[in-house]
Amino acid sequence: MNTDDHTTRTLLLSRVVDGMLLISRGSTSNVDLAATLLSSGHSQIKVFNITNVSSTGYDFNTDGLRLGWGLRNSVGLAEHPDTGGLYSVENSVDQLEVQGKDIHQDNPGEEMNFHGTLSDNKYANQGSNYGYPYCFSAWVPADLDNDNIKVGTQFAMGNPNSTINDTYCAGLAAPRLTFQSHMAPLDLKFNNSAQEAWVTFHGSWDRTNPVGYKLSVIPFANGEPVAAPANKTSTSDVLTNTDNAKCPQNCFRPVGIAFDGQGRLFMSSDATGEIYVVVKDQGSQGTAGTSSSGASSPTGSAVSGATRHAMDAFLLMLSLLFLSLVV
Repeated sequence: MNTDDHTTRTLLLSRVVDGMLLISRGSTSNVDLAATLLSSGHSQIKVFNITNVSSTGYDFNTDGLRLGWGLRNSVGLAEHPDTGGLYSVENSVDQLEVQGKDIHQDNPGEEMNFHGTLSDNKYANQGSNYGYPYCFSAWVPADLDNDNIKVGTQFAMGNPNSTINDTYCAGLAAPRLTFQSHMAPLDLKFNNSAQEAWVTFHGSWDRTNPVGYKLSVIPFANGEPVAAPANKTSTSDVLTNTDNAKCPQNCFRPVGIAFDGQGRLFMSSDATGEIYVVVKDQGSQGTAGTSSSGASSPTGSAVSGATRHAMDAFLLMLSLLFLSLVV
């Protein structure tokens, strides 16, 4: 599974169906036309039974159960603890143009996609085409000359033709949620109560005003997001940089998430070499930040004013620990 661009592979071992391993593989370039071929294995999420692997192993391109294709780079994978519902968060295309118009500042949106469950085949779109490399979800529909396009609607990039056009794209598997363009979601984890999905947004690199660079939470109920698919406020920010204008050079950049048995969230920042610990505070009416060294901020002014939020149902205290990441 060698590629030239998105070289990481996300692995997720199901806790609902024993012995099933999910693997996400991204594209080999910004617009990877090989991803249109199922046999390429590009931009796909697959699941493999690791309880009966043969001596020759599996071939990702041709073996396994395909949960979805046309997924440019779905780095974050998560399984809902109660329902077994499978979700991914996707990093969408850069430098997008439509009919010669540069719309890359605010389009396309990043995505959260749903892929059904491993315990049944009731989800009709399981294994379906999610659009890439021709179709993408809208974040700012006003940039597109089509009144039928709403937030999250799939539209065609480039110069649409009789085959690849907005009508074709609208018929493909749509995202469950859409996020602001270029925020780069990298990890997705459910908390221990299964009522929240936590997402790290690594942050943009090709946008005039940087966005992302934060840890956010998505409320869930009955195994799915509370927000409707076209909702632009589906997330609540928990930890942010004070001034994104200083990013990416002088900001923390969230990457991985892990929960421990006590419900504490551990989040890594690759830009600063730190691990943050987020714990629930039953007594405070907001968030507070401290560090193991006694400093108010792990990266100076970039984080010293980490956003304080009073959250109705989830009150947090931030403990910022200086731990060097071992790679």
